[in-house]
Amino acid sequence: MSIIELTEEQRMIRDVARDFAENEIKPVAAELDRQGKFPTELVKKMAELGFMGIFVPEDYGGSGMDTFSYVLALEEICKACASTGVIMSVNNSLVCEPILRFGTEEQKREYLTPLARGEKLGCFSLSEPAAGSDAGSIRTTAIRKGDYYVVNGTKNWVTNGPEADIIVLFTSVDLSKKHHGITAFIVEKETPGVIVGKKEDKLGIKASGTSQLIFEGCRVPVQNRLGEEGEGFKIAMHTLDAGRIGIGAQAVGIAQAAFEEAVRYSKERESFGMQISKFQAIQFMLADMATQIEAARLLVWQAVIMQDRKMKFSKQAAMAKVFASETAMWVTTKAIQIHGGYGYTTEYPVERHFRDAKITEIYEGTSEIQRIVIANEVLKEFS
Repeated sequence: MSIIELTEEQRMIRDVARDFAENEIKPVAAELDRQGKFPTELVKKMAELGFMGIFVPEDYGGSGMDTFSYVLALEEICKACASTGVIMSVNNSLVCEPILRFGTEEQKREYLTPLARGEKLGCFSLSEPAAGSDAGSIRTTAIRKGDYYVVNGTKNWVTNGPEADIIVLFTSVDLSKKHHGITAFIVEKETPGVIVGKKEDKLGIKASGTSQLIFEGCRVPVQNRLGEEGEGFKIAMHTLDAGRIGIGAQAVGIAQAAFEEAVRYSKERESFGMQISKFQAIQFMLADMATQIEAARLLVWQAVIMQDRKMKFSKQAAMAKVFASETAMWVTTKAIQIHGGYGYTTEYPVERHFRDAKITEIYEGTSEIQRIVIANEVLKEFS
């Protein structure tokens, strides 16, 4: 346990999330994964519990809690099912957050409120077929024509893309300006010219929909621009900083789940006449797993505390994301090793946790990008 003291409200949201995850999500998680089925009923229940807009003020339909409460709840949800967790994470971190921070009052009333209540689902659309880590190379354009922008282009890897109602979209109003031409919009998916493209068949988080979004002559009203022209890159980077904390929490949840399964199995499985938990080789693995998970969790908590205190947290978010995601990958690998051959089968949940862990090293900024962010911040501190 951590020496960081949680408030009564934070303990409450964590406990509610833990109970919901254990009793309603965990029993169906494996089947959702097998079927690649979007967890519609679970998302509805998360909305009823206030989890789809935890840190959004009550005036805009949210729960009005701090971001720390969101991270606590997200870890519990992801511990049961990373697919369900990432749906919640995207709606909070990548959709509600930028509209809350950069949106007009009208945009907040029209879009943030139904998103926070869970009446609508959001997605974040930045990456493209030829622009992943290099966001400045996006080719989707938004050309102003009077009171509208006409959007054309293709977006890749859109989590919640097949199911979302609202898109936070990043385009370029002038390709020659590169980063300085990037502009953000709030787009209703039912707008003519928005097409859901290929739905990805993924290694993990299979119950979470991921797809291309194609824009063909899509007319977006000027009042749906998020921020000013050319502010999109700043909005995207701030949003990803916040999102990385969420992915860090997701990774911690996955790692914790795999660790607990490994401990349980090690105390049940016998070899050479004794529980394998008695073998020092297994004990050393469990000790290292527990230590790394605790360190990852504390890095996530440090980053979110700094965010809640309105401090600069880019470096801490990157540290939390890279360490927690790599911890999740390492812990799930060791959890399979402790299970032996059984860990390689779908009979035990550790193989699902292993598959789900990998994406945390990739989306919302790869581990390599996180190290670039960290190094740049460190070098600034010593300049």
